[in-house]
Amino acid sequence: MSTIISKEDAHKLIDQLPAHATWDDLMHEIYVRETIEKGIEDSKAGRTKDVAEIRKKYGLPE
Repeated sequence: MSTIISKEDAHKLIDQLPAHATWDDLMHEIYVRETIEKGIEDSKAGRTKDVAEIRKKYGLPE
C-alpha cells in the first residue's frame, strides 16, 4: 500500500537534495522516508517484535 503525501511534502523532500542530485538520489530519499513511515505505522499498530526474539531467530548474541 502506498503512502499518500502532499505536494508540499514532496517539494520539501526535493528541496533538501543537493543541487546536482540524481534520480537515484531522489528515489533513495523516497524509499528511506516511506520505510521509516511504514515502521512508525507498524509500531503504533503493535506490529513489532522484541529485539531478543529477532536475535535468537538469527543466532545472534543478546
